[in-house]
Order: sequence, then C-alpha cells, then structure tokens
Amino acid sequence: KVQHLKVEHAEMAKNWDWPCQHNDGIVKVHNDKDKFQVTLDVPFFTPKEVRVQMIKDELVIKCDHDERNDQHGRVQRSIMRAYHLPDDVDKSTLKSELSARGHLHITANKKKNGQPS
Repeated sequence: KVQHLKVEHAEMAKNWDWPCQHNDGIVKVHNDKDKFQVTLDVPFFTPKEVRVQMIKDELVIKCDHDERNDQHGRVQRSIMRAYHLPDDVDKSTLKSELSARGHLHITANKKKNGQPS
C-alpha cells in the first residue's frame, strides 16, 4: 500500500525557480544591450542528458536521466525550464556550454540595429 504524505513548503519556496538550485546564485538570467545569457546549475546530469532547444520564441532546457542506484537507494530526475527570448536576441548566435562543474551557460548576441549580426 502507498502512503501519501502532505508536502509543506517553507517561506523561501516563493523564490524557488530551478530544482538543482543550491541557494548559491547559480540560476541567472542576464539581458543587456549586447547579449542575453542564462546560467543554470545542472551537476547531476551528463552532457548527453541535457537538451537545449529553441521552440518558437522560447529557449527550452530539458534535463533527464533514467532511474539509477545511488548510496541512498534509487533516483530518477527530469526537469524542464523555458525562457521567452526577447525580440532583440539574434537566435542564430545561440550557444550552450556545460562546464566541468555542472554549470550550463547559454548565450546569444543581440541584433545590431534590429538585424542579425
């Protein structure tokens, strides 16, 4: 028989945005006149388990891995986050890079005078 437990939320949950966030600031969106950048902390995923896609005007980040055993039992993770891209982002310049520390950096240049660079 499965027993369901009620989940209580702490006050800080209002600021929660990304499930791999460690309250260390590694969920950042930077948007200025020259570039658009998103940085996310995804240390539990390998590069093959991270997908970055453009779907219409949204930047979509999906991370998932199948169930695996760890020191505590079993774990399976699947998360998704989408960001609406500002109109002045040059989509052809989008790049993503996953650092050795598990930080996913996604960057794009801004259009020059309303035109792609």
